[in-house]
Amino acid sequence: MNLPGILLGRIIRNDNKICKETNMLSKIKQDAKNITKTFCYKINNKLLTLEDDEEACKKPELAKLFAKYIPGGKKVKCQEAACKDPEYAYWFARYIPGANIEKCQEAACKNPYWAYYFAMYIPGADVEKCRRVCEGTVYAF
Repeated sequence: MNLPGILLGRIIRNDNKICKETNMLSKIKQDAKNITKTFCYKINNKLLTLEDDEEACKKPELAKLFAKYIPGGKKVKCQEAACKDPEYAYWFARYIPGANIEKCQEAACKNPYWAYYFAMYIPGADVEKCRRVCEGTVYAF
């Protein structure tokens, strides 16, 4: 027996039952194709390209990710952006091959915490410079 109308949240038309949720899901899928992809969405779905470097260099954390995941990217430009923050200067030096250690160290040594980690884990770091930054703090070594 076919009843026209809405029954328990479902639309019933003749013998073809169409669920409201299914209609909504198909509309969302169609709309998702038109949505501008964010930087983080592109990272998670491996959609980053060299053209995304402008957006990457706006924030230190994005600059480090861009340099790590995009071969042939502008590492110098990314390093400048990453070195705006002591934490990301450390991470950039640690995980990006070919990073300028001196430049990253200069940025990381603005914070005793990151200066300590820089001295401990970055090969080629000027340990004495890091030690001077850490003097008088709990990170003194």
